[in-house]
Amino acid sequence: MGDRHRLCLSQQGGTMAHLLEIPGPPLGGARTRYIVIGVVILILLLWGNPLTVIPAGHVGVKDFFGNVSASVIPAGVHFVLPFTRVVKMSVKTQELKEAAEVPSKEGLTMDLEGSLLFRLDPAKAPDIYRTIGPNYAEIAVVPQIRSAIREITATYEAKALYSAERDKIARETYELFSKMSRPRGIIGEAVLLRKIGLPAIVANAIQEKLKREQEAEQMKFVLQKEEQEAQRKRIEAQGISDFQKIVAAGISSQLLEWKGIEATEKLALSQNSKIVVIGNPKSGLPIILGGEK
Repeated sequence: MGDRHRLCLSQQGGTMAHLLEIPGPPLGGARTRYIVIGVVILILLLWGNPLTVIPAGHVGVKDFFGNVSASVIPAGVHFVLPFTRVVKMSVKTQELKEAAEVPSKEGLTMDLEGSLLFRLDPAKAPDIYRTIGPNYAEIAVVPQIRSAIREITATYEAKALYSAERDKIARETYELFSKMSRPRGIIGEAVLLRKIGLPAIVANAIQEKLKREQEAEQMKFVLQKEEQEAQRKRIEAQGISDFQKIVAAGISSQLLEWKGIEATEKLALSQNSKIVVIGNPKSGLPIILGGEK
């Protein structure tokens, strides 16, 4: 049996005391109570979700009953304080496709389709969650890229979107967007312009003008090429003329007479020739007649 407690009761005016024995709880009941308490605590801990998994390309923002921690949880498995809400926010590159009507410098309205590549700065994730929320793309990114596109296209003529300046417009739009969004923790990576729509009559006029400009540039190239060819021919003719002058200056009557004598000697030494020499003027060369093979 278990221990017994003794209770002493005294009555006023007497010396008799009664001892009452009260049975105490058994040892097995205490163990059961401790097990129940442990199970309850474990259930509470599990219900509080102290274990969180952050997938790759994300960070976790800790929100404990409205108190947002300044530090983020990297990808992986982590233990957090029970009842802490962990908001997973992507830090991967995201694409935002935008279709909008934008103005040109001439006041024309153009239909433009483009894409913005951006990502979230992990260090600024708690601030964005606290001040904007998880849907920051709709609240902060979309309005800013629309504003940047309109502000840049309004400084260019419509034909610029059909020429090499199109890349310049995209680059300036990216720079303006980055200037507006980077302090908030949104990092722009690129702005891509895909499609530009104009009224048919305006588009045809621009295309015709660009065609004429290209033809004029092509004609300038052809003329430049012909001029280079003419210059080449002039240089070639001058070279031939200079060569003839040099050769003519080096030829004299004595040289010609000597070359003639050398040729005559070679013919005279040929074994297959019969030579008949007839007198010739003093300044001339011998005459060779006849010959057999």
